[in-house]
Amino acid sequence: MNLLVCDDDKEIVDAIGIYLENEGYQIFKAFNGLEAIDIIKDHEIHLIIMDIMMPKMDGLRATMKIREENNIPLIMLSAKSEDSDKIIGLNLGADDYITKPFNPLELIARVKSQLRRYTTLGSLETKKNVFRTGGLVIDDESKIITVDGEVVHLTPVQYKILKLLTANAGRVFSIEDIYERVWNETAFSPENTVSVHIRKIREKIEINPKEPKYLKVVWGVGYKVEKI
Repeated sequence: MNLLVCDDDKEIVDAIGIYLENEGYQIFKAFNGLEAIDIIKDHEIHLIIMDIMMPKMDGLRATMKIREENNIPLIMLSAKSEDSDKIIGLNLGADDYITKPFNPLELIARVKSQLRRYTTLGSLETKKNVFRTGGLVIDDESKIITVDGEVVHLTPVQYKILKLLTANAGRVFSIEDIYERVWNETAFSPENTVSVHIRKIREKIEINPKEPKYLKVVWGVGYKVEKI
């Protein structure tokens, strides 16, 4: 997922970027509200962390401008802790508020919380080519997979298998059918090849791969992604 960090303090932007990149997110950086708005116009952004006090355009005015066109989750960041600042930020469209100095683990937790809401309840559902069942979301436009808001990294083949099954959640596909659709060639004894990839996918998307919630085997028939 693409996250935008906007603050006029380069060290803070770089530090937040490192924390979030370690969680698997793609980070875009801006140092005032005008730069943030330009980035949003040119890139698909899934969450914004926005400082209040910045030159050229502050975070409050930038938030107002952003909210005119989209509903990207936005966490406001400020050195001030007065309730009035929080209330103004939230009333202008911020989804959350965190005060500097902050605990990196708290920031990460708040980011994941907002992304969970976005991917399961928010605007990702209205986009084309987004496949969802329960907390499993595949955005085929950006090729991003999340489970309960957390990004999952798959190989290209694993991605194709999971996309096929999730886009047809509830439908059972035989091993031969999966192989021919994903590899685009006639299947000759594909059982081992497909089962290895299925096992790897489960290890990445399931809390307990031995008792999968999403990717299930239908004995004697094939595999399916559960429709939740």
